[in-house]
Amino acid sequence: MPATSPVPPELPITPTDQITAPDGRVEPAPGAIAPHGRFVNADLYPVPLAERRWTTYNFAALWVGMAHNIPSWTLASGLVALGMDWKQAVFTIALANLVVLVPMLLTGHAGPKYGIPFPVLARASFGLRGANLPALVRAAVACCWFGIQTWIGGQGIYILLGKIFGGDWAGATEIAGYPWTLWLCFLVFWALELAIILRGMETLRRFENWAAPFVLVGALALLGWMAAKAGGFGPLLDQPSALGWGEDFWPVFFPSLMGMIGFWATLSLNIPDFTRFGAGQRAQVWGQTLGLPTTMTAFALLSVLVTSGSQAVYGAPIWDPVALAGKADSIFGLLFALVTVLIATISVNIAANVVSPAYDLAHLAPKLINFRTGALITGVVGVIILPWKLTATPELYIFTWLGVVGGLLGTVAGILIADYWIIRRTVLDLADLYRPGGRYWYTAGWNWRAVLAFVTGGLLAVGGSYSQPGKGPFPADGLIPFLQPLADYGWAVGLGVALTLYTLLMTTASGRGSRTV
Repeated sequence: MPATSPVPPELPITPTDQITAPDGRVEPAPGAIAPHGRFVNADLYPVPLAERRWTTYNFAALWVGMAHNIPSWTLASGLVALGMDWKQAVFTIALANLVVLVPMLLTGHAGPKYGIPFPVLARASFGLRGANLPALVRAAVACCWFGIQTWIGGQGIYILLGKIFGGDWAGATEIAGYPWTLWLCFLVFWALELAIILRGMETLRRFENWAAPFVLVGALALLGWMAAKAGGFGPLLDQPSALGWGEDFWPVFFPSLMGMIGFWATLSLNIPDFTRFGAGQRAQVWGQTLGLPTTMTAFALLSVLVTSGSQAVYGAPIWDPVALAGKADSIFGLLFALVTVLIATISVNIAANVVSPAYDLAHLAPKLINFRTGALITGVVGVIILPWKLTATPELYIFTWLGVVGGLLGTVAGILIADYWIIRRTVLDLADLYRPGGRYWYTAGWNWRAVLAFVTGGLLAVGGSYSQPGKGPFPADGLIPFLQPLADYGWAVGLGVALTLYTLLMTTASGRGSRTV
């Protein structure tokens, strides 16, 4: 198979290979891409223009459904547990989501324009085979997230059912340190999630459309209930920060900010998996802008207000919304809370943590794995990684898990943005993304420049990862001590280094204009 070096971005795309609509969206010409082969199957094939019909509401509803979940609710609680007051926690979350919105929109642009998922977009920078590297990194992270969310959702069901059924439910015989009733809730919830996603993306779209307003109503109902019991919100809102705004605050703020960015850094990579169904750029831009930062900020504020009321009513702040809902004094209230927890967790877990690895694993072996098979593999791996271990403490959850994940994924995002926006100016040869020997074949299907940028950016972003003594898996002075100062800024370091290095390497190669086909 012939090898090619990078093609200058100004090289014209063969007009017979693709059809460009008046609004700039592109689809392959009939016969330009074989429907089956080593690098294509029905799930990886570009979405036809006629089937790209997600609207602004669909994307906004997607984000509302994903943002309104138990881990999002407890993000603010984790920051307060680290010493921030409510204003600092909400500010940190709001800023993080404004920052992560930028790469979300930039990588999302390729979806409605070309109808391609994330791993196919990654072929333009990493090569047809090399794209498996970022795809597997993203898939591994998503599998872990799927397990975490499923465990949290199972816990929610277990707690609320325990309030309904009484002591025998919570006092059941333990297996591996947990009651068998908790394991039952976890497994039933796991099966329910997979049953929904196996019905396909159109079913997901319809589910998110009604799940988003339902969960929002549930959250507001919890706020109203707590306000009525508390007679207003007060004590927690008056609590001063344990960190202040001086030298004690910033060492906590920056790693926390990177952790909050890491919360959605996963989606900033694979957002084309969703925007490929978009009716146009306006739909994805407005849908995401209206849906992500506003919803996450409002939800963080909502969690603080409700928790404030819980302190006034119960004498101590209750940050866990499931534990708080469990104090409802009626069967109807408990059942409503149970349904809300179910829908909230399913809506985020399927959209954020099953869709991407399903596509990513299908990309690894298109002939053997389709979208549904990839979803099943994701479900199995999500159990194997023991998700209950990853949320044991705020330090482990925010600094270790979210921080390291954010650093690695920021590196991939930097490469994708540099390639699509700087090197190629959003112009792709759609057929060549599926064609061995084409302009994205590089050297035996790998672009070593992207791999070098990924390794360098990843090393600088997470090589200095450290933990406070007794609060994490890393040495106190960092895995690589001289890189420790960079660890608190992992996502930004990874994105910036990878973007810059990849741009320099590709620009130099394109400037030579060499190409062998």
